[in-house]
Amino acid sequence: MEKIRLGKSGLNVTRVVMGGIPIQRPSMDDAKKVINRALDLGINLIDTSIGYGDSEIRIGEAVKDRRDEVYLATKGRWQSKEIVKESIDASLKRLQTDYIDLWQMHNIRDPEAFQQVIAPGGSMEAAKEALESGKIHHLGFSTHHEGVAMMGVESGLFETVQFPFNFIAREANNRLIQCAKDNDVGFIGMKPFAGGNITDARLAIGYVLQFDNVVPDPGIERAEEIEQIVELVESGIELQQEDQDLMDKIKEELGNRFCRQCMYCMPCPQGVEIWLLTYMKNLFRLWPKQKVIDVFGDRANTAELCIQCGECETRCPYDLPIRELIQENYEYYNEMAKNQG
Repeated sequence: MEKIRLGKSGLNVTRVVMGGIPIQRPSMDDAKKVINRALDLGINLIDTSIGYGDSEIRIGEAVKDRRDEVYLATKGRWQSKEIVKESIDASLKRLQTDYIDLWQMHNIRDPEAFQQVIAPGGSMEAAKEALESGKIHHLGFSTHHEGVAMMGVESGLFETVQFPFNFIAREANNRLIQCAKDNDVGFIGMKPFAGGNITDARLAIGYVLQFDNVVPDPGIERAEEIEQIVELVESGIELQQEDQDLMDKIKEELGNRFCRQCMYCMPCPQGVEIWLLTYMKNLFRLWPKQKVIDVFGDRANTAELCIQCGECETRCPYDLPIRELIQENYEYYNEMAKNQG
C-alpha cells in the first residue's frame, strides 16, 4: 500500500491506518484476528488509547509476535508530570512492548489545558524525559478544539496532531490542515466516518484522501471493514461532482444534529455532562453496550439535572439544538440500558 511521511516524525505510514476503539466489541480471539488481518493487508499503524477500555490489551496481545511490522500509537492522560509517567508505563505494559512509536496527549480540551501542558515542570517535561529514555519515540497530541490544535501545531513541541476530519466536520480544512503542512506536523484524521454517521466508505475515505498530508484513522471492528477500506485505497478513489453533491446533501441533513465534541458547551452550571449526552448514540455504536453502561452510566444520568436554561446553546459554534439532543440521547441510553439488563 502507498505510504506517506507522517510529518517530522519521519514515520512512513500507510495511506490509511487503523483506529482502536471498536476493537473492544468482538471477543478477544476475534479481535486478534481482525488486527492480524489489518497487518496482513499492509496496515502499519494502529492507533488506540489507554482510555479505550481494553483496546490496548487486545492490540498488544495481537501484535506481540509481529511487533516489527507495526507502529503502535496510543494516547494517554496529560494532567501532570506524574500522570504522564504513569500513563506511559501502563500503556507499555498493556501493549506488551518496551517502546511506543507515537505517544499522544489525549484530548487537550481548551487553551487553558494547553497552557497546563506546557507549563514548566509539568506534563511536557515528563514526555520529553520519556523521549530521551526511549520509552516513546515520537510525541503528538489529540484535541477536538481547533484553536488548541493550531496552538499545538505552531508550538514546535509536537510531531503529530490528531483532529476530527470528515466531510461533515470539515473545520480542519479552514486553516489547520495547511498549518500542519507548513509546520511539518503529521495530521491524523480521526472520525473519518463521523462516529458512524457516514455509512458510505467510498465517500468517507475518498474525501479525506483528497488531502495529501492527512491520514484517515477509521475505527475497525470487523475484518471486512478494513478489507473494504484497503481495497478502496489501493484501487484509487476519484470523486466526481455527483459525489461532492451527495456529500453536501448528507452534510446538510446531519450538520445541525452532529456533535463535533469541541467542548465549547462545557462546563454546564448544573453539572450536566453535555459532551457525553450529545454523543451517546455514537458511543453505543463504537463501544460494547455493557461497557457504555458501566463506564458512562452515572454521567449519563446527569441529564436529569438539566433545567433547560439554554446557556450551552449560546456557546455552541455549530448552533446545535443541544437541549433536544440531551433529551433524545438520554432516552436512547435508558432504552439501551433497559434492553441490556
